[in-house]
Amino acid sequence: MTRLSECRWVLNVLTDNGIEDVLSMCSRDESPTMTQGSVQHDGSAIICDTADVVVLVDDFAQPVGTAPRAGVHTTTTPLHLAFSVYLIDGDGRVLLTRRALSKATWPGVWTNSCCGHLRPGESAVEAIHRRVPEELGVDVTGLRPLLPDFRYRAIDASGVVENEICPVFIGQINGTVTVDPDEVMETTWVTWEELATIAASTPRLLSPWCAAQVASLGPPVGDGIVGSQGGRADAG
Repeated sequence: MTRLSECRWVLNVLTDNGIEDVLSMCSRDESPTMTQGSVQHDGSAIICDTADVVVLVDDFAQPVGTAPRAGVHTTTTPLHLAFSVYLIDGDGRVLLTRRALSKATWPGVWTNSCCGHLRPGESAVEAIHRRVPEELGVDVTGLRPLLPDFRYRAIDASGVVENEICPVFIGQINGTVTVDPDEVMETTWVTWEELATIAASTPRLLSPWCAAQVASLGPPVGDGIVGSQGGRADAG
């Protein structure tokens, strides 16, 4: 996506006032800083740099604007786009990650392999291919959707809300996991049966989205890997 098309995308919730000036600036490949404006929940300001924003959506998953990722999670977090992915190794085990203690929500809690937000114009598959190497130091192949319409809202003990349309995927990884310590403090490999048992018996040991996703997916099928509710998403 070009810088001009990115800017046109994030301006969809704004009035016509000042748009031409901003589009002109973006077409000249000028990069405004945060002090030059960011898209707020009410669409009152502008940002052309989409590197660290989340996509705000309506109840039908249609984009209505963007907001800076660092400030979007509050006690009134607006609905936005995200993803969850469960990564398996050659033995069919699932990678669980423990969230870093520095995380604003659910610090130190075990969760699925990787979560993240979509950027403007980015698909969930593209976001996974971007985020997994950043967070876990490995590439992912064979992505396929498990719960393409998953949505949840959860409140952390601090009162901060997660509010996401968050399609769930499964994929394979090869190689040694090397985590970003700002995101992950610990990892472990478990069978799907073990994970399903934890989610059913002690769901509070897991992030609320992970517990809900595992409960929705149910037991493994065939080769021990959880069944898919969707088709192939990634040729690998």
